[in-house]
Amino acid sequence: MSSTPNHRIYGDSGPAVYILHGIFGMLENWHYAAGILSKTCRVITFDARNHGRSFHDDDASFEAMSQDLRQLMVHLGDDKSIVIGHSMGGKTAMLFAERYPEMLQGLVVVDILPKAYHPGHGDYFRAFREIDFSRVQSRKEVETLFEPYAPDALVRQFLLKNLGPTRGGGYQRKINLDALEKHYPHIIGDLHLSKGYAGPTVFIRGEKSGYIKDTDMPHILNFFPNASLKTITGAGHWVHADNPAEFISAISDFIVAHSAV
Repeated sequence: MSSTPNHRIYGDSGPAVYILHGIFGMLENWHYAAGILSKTCRVITFDARNHGRSFHDDDASFEAMSQDLRQLMVHLGDDKSIVIGHSMGGKTAMLFAERYPEMLQGLVVVDILPKAYHPGHGDYFRAFREIDFSRVQSRKEVETLFEPYAPDALVRQFLLKNLGPTRGGGYQRKINLDALEKHYPHIIGDLHLSKGYAGPTVFIRGEKSGYIKDTDMPHILNFFPNASLKTITGAGHWVHADNPAEFISAISDFIVAHSAV
């Protein structure tokens, strides 16, 4: 299956900037950053397949998601763009950069590497499986039921965006849980790059996140020889939410340096 992802465009001039969210995310997570960047850029946020309001499909591979990005760029008439990808979206962006370097002006990878990570979303999958959302009567009740699975309030609010009310009462999932669970080992697994991407690249990590370590730099440069590493102070894995001002400043500097006017 192939379809145009649900998307939103901010701004109407300047370089095209595409933003890819992580697992259990959606375009809304990037509303604030996109709004700021749209003062000088044309910013496109979109829901990855099986997320938000985009189509559901059994294939949740990075190969399929990179094709979705290409199709959206073609659909919107963008021959080249700067691509920003966070976590799962970062892996999609890296694969896209390797496959279609001619369509990139630059690559921004946020708090992820092209390598395997330990599973860290098991409790969230169980929550979406085990809670009977159809019987829930209020958002507060949903949050209470979700708390044992996601004790951190900010993470819980992030995850609850994947639920929507139904006409007859109760809530339903927006995500395609079956496809995400099936492909989860692939999503957190090693991203099998061959030649990488030689264009301008910046990896942005959170100071408090352990996803990218100093010792990972040789691995980065093996596939992205023109990459630099930027650390955002006080931020964890959700870098754009933890320190938006410093994060947006780093993104803006990269866009100015590497986008065609």
